[in-house]
Amino acid sequence: MQLNLTKPICFFDLETTGINITNDRIVEISILKVYPDGKEETYTKRVNPTIPIPPEVTLVHGISDADIADAPTFKEISKEVYTMIKDSDLGGFNSNRFDIPVLAEEMLRADIDFDMKNTQSIDVQTIFHKMEQRTLSAAYKFYCDKNLDNAHSAEADTLATYEVLKAQLDRYEDLENDSKFLAEFSSRKKFADFAGFITYNKEGVECFSFGKHKGKLVTEVLDKEPGYFGWLLNADFPLYTKKVLTAIKLRAFNNKLS
Repeated sequence: MQLNLTKPICFFDLETTGINITNDRIVEISILKVYPDGKEETYTKRVNPTIPIPPEVTLVHGISDADIADAPTFKEISKEVYTMIKDSDLGGFNSNRFDIPVLAEEMLRADIDFDMKNTQSIDVQTIFHKMEQRTLSAAYKFYCDKNLDNAHSAEADTLATYEVLKAQLDRYEDLENDSKFLAEFSSRKKFADFAGFITYNKEGVECFSFGKHKGKLVTEVLDKEPGYFGWLLNADFPLYTKKVLTAIKLRAFNNKLS
């Protein structure tokens, strides 16, 4: 089954120096851009993370410090990556919880104003786990009846993810071939940021999900305790979380003026 698209979708996968969204860096990115007419465009690039790759991580994806010594930094390729994805929805395997947050951090470090406000994100892993409870290699075997060679290669994982989603649409009649439906179906709890520090209450208003202000409205906390905002900006929170907090604060300030 071909995807029913109203705009392009970029399936992508990252290999990184680790699993810490805030501190780890990309060492390889692969993107498969699928257009509504079925046309496909690919992009794969190794990246110098500017920090060492731990040996135990190299054992997982096979990329060592020597392999990326002469590769460009993410900042050097950030504009071409952004140009490829800026008009598209995003798809991946565990992408909502890992790949998109890491990509957002790298984009913001490169001074690119990355935002997901008008972008749907389809997490094929979540669809798979809701339906079958397996891993990507098992999903590829289960849905496509193929063995996933070169697992943990960004390109192989990206292509497999795209094939798995198409096979899921063929298999499950209750899955709608629509990016918005698939994005909502593959999402977990709704957060204002990627890392889950800011959530929405039943009225759709942003609240803190951690610490002493857990469950409280962000706007009320920042209004009553101005110093908390400064602490958040200087603490070790993801850049995208800080971007969202700043936007909320500016929105509240503009509402007061009007």
